[in-house]
Amino acid sequence: MSVKTTPIQVKDVEDAFVRLQETVKSTPLEKDHYLSQKYNCHVYLKREDLQWVRSFKLRGAYNAISVLPTSQKNKGITCASAGNHAQGVAFTAKELNLKAVIFMPVTTPNQKINQVQFFGGPNVEIQLVGDTFDDCLKEALQYTEHHDMTFIDPFNNVNTIAGQGTIAKEILDEAEHNQIEFDYLFGAIGGGGLMSGIATYFSEHAPHTKLVGVEPLGASSMYQSVTQNKIITLQNIDKFVDGASVARVGDITFDICKKHINHYIQVDEGEVCSTILDMYSKQAIVAEPAGALSVSALEQYRDEIRGKTVVCIISGGNNDINRMKEIEERSLLFEKIKHYFILNFPQRPGSLRQFVNEVLGPYDDITKFEYLKKTSQNTGTVIIGIQLKNHEDLPALHERVNAFDAKNIYINENKMLYSLLI
Repeated sequence: MSVKTTPIQVKDVEDAFVRLQETVKSTPLEKDHYLSQKYNCHVYLKREDLQWVRSFKLRGAYNAISVLPTSQKNKGITCASAGNHAQGVAFTAKELNLKAVIFMPVTTPNQKINQVQFFGGPNVEIQLVGDTFDDCLKEALQYTEHHDMTFIDPFNNVNTIAGQGTIAKEILDEAEHNQIEFDYLFGAIGGGGLMSGIATYFSEHAPHTKLVGVEPLGASSMYQSVTQNKIITLQNIDKFVDGASVARVGDITFDICKKHINHYIQVDEGEVCSTILDMYSKQAIVAEPAGALSVSALEQYRDEIRGKTVVCIISGGNNDINRMKEIEERSLLFEKIKHYFILNFPQRPGSLRQFVNEVLGPYDDITKFEYLKKTSQNTGTVIIGIQLKNHEDLPALHERVNAFDAKNIYINENKMLYSLLI
């Protein structure tokens, strides 16, 4: 399959840059001393989490809407989104005094719904439809056609891509001013709009920089498509990294990424969680899962980037505080610190004390203890969670658990049991 000529040019990005000057914040490009020391290189962060709507999505949404003919603007705009794109469209609708109907799944958290309403004010009507994004999108497209409005695609739109590409111009303008040359750029890929815009601009102005597209392991639709030389629709995806969990990339973004992205990398969702917690505790940066993807990728490139100069795009900071317990849990599982077992437990006084004395190490802790079923027999089925201080203690823990109950079930390696019981 030959690559089509990309329908977006560097001039489109430069025009978008001028168009966005009065509306979009030029976000900081900061050297991060913690990450630079950790990876023995020079790491810069492009802080799109500090954008007005706390993500880069405002750039593409504003550019795509602002170039519409007046006749189309007057009829109103629509979009389907459960997050950052919706906020960008809402912000733009208020700025340009346009009517916007924004479709969001019924399952969207109230925090995101409230943010969209806040940015859009009276210009925005929110419709909650369907349990999934696909259901929501279908309804949005039908509504758009029926009411003769304009649908604003979150990534598969030339003007959306050009708007996202203004990040690249800001990065290189500041780099030139400070006499910096980047060896690597890491950025998240969901539908591909962000990295398509960046790749378009970098391919002409900084072709020596290696561009690395970073996807969540459970939703690597661009990598799968590029490696198979055709657009692939993933049947099942892990939706945890919601800002980058896309089952099917756009045809426009596919062509651009295939032509210009040098490497693709997939990051385990648990590792993303560890990065979120690390960034918060060490750098006071609140990154959403998609926003932390670029930094998460550095671990796999540790040897390659030693002594190099790299830039990571922190694409968003809309992290719902209610997700922090889940983020911590996923991080502990990935780091092999927290472990769950199903055991046959003696139903007699002192059995728990025996377990603590014989099975737990000196620094281990019980985080969960629950009978799944009590019986009149001598034993009952228990689910127990154990948190280690060091992941290297796991083999010894397994030995002691097996000695206590040879028929135990280790839940961490059984996703179905984990989802049902934990």
